Amino acid sequence: MKTKRKALLLSVCAMLLVAASVMGTMAYLTAKTSEVQNTFTVGSVNITLDEADVDNSTSGASRDQANAYNLLPGNTYAKDPTIHVAAASEDCWVFVKVENGLAAFEAEGTDTIAAQIAANGWTQLSDASGNPVEGVYYRKHTKADTVTDYVVFRTLTIADDANTVTGWSDISSKSITVTGYAVQDANVDTAQDAWDLVKNL
Repeated sequence: MKTKRKALLLSVCAMLLVAASVMGTMAYLTAKTSEVQNTFTVGSVNITLDEADVDNSTSGASRDQANAYNLLPGNTYAKDPTIHVAAASEDCWVFVKVENGLAAFEAEGTDTIAAQIAANGWTQLSDASGNPVEGVYYRKHTKADTVTDYVVFRTLTIADDANTVTGWSDISSKSITVTGYAVQDANVDTAQDAWDLVKNL
């Protein structure tokens, strides 16, 4: 009996020894993925505004930010304010605000500044009530690999009887001011919303 018990005990010990040996060499199955690395860049919208240098005031350059004109009734003058949207600028709303102090002296017809702006693909902005916003026009720009030029208008024509208009003697105090604005198209639903974002810049 003792011999059987001893043999049984030895067998159990041997089994425990084998089990302990197996447990000592066991390992969980494991794995590791390669990293996912994110790179972020920031989009941008960049514009500039200039016009042809018609008074030769910019040394060595054909474009200018200001010109001086000697106006005469009946004459047409080159004036081509142009907004340049930089290469790789994001899709955006582009606005131009034209404050035309010479409107009363312009020749009537299709050559007025307002008519030229419309012919060049600009749309006059309307407010929430549908009323036109004086002097403010817009268009949409699509991202491009090169600079995109948007001409506002090309000429200024003075009426041949402009000297009879009240205020001709004060014409030297008049001016045409053109200002460009741009805001991203993404998440900006309407032209009115876009204008609200930039009009006070």
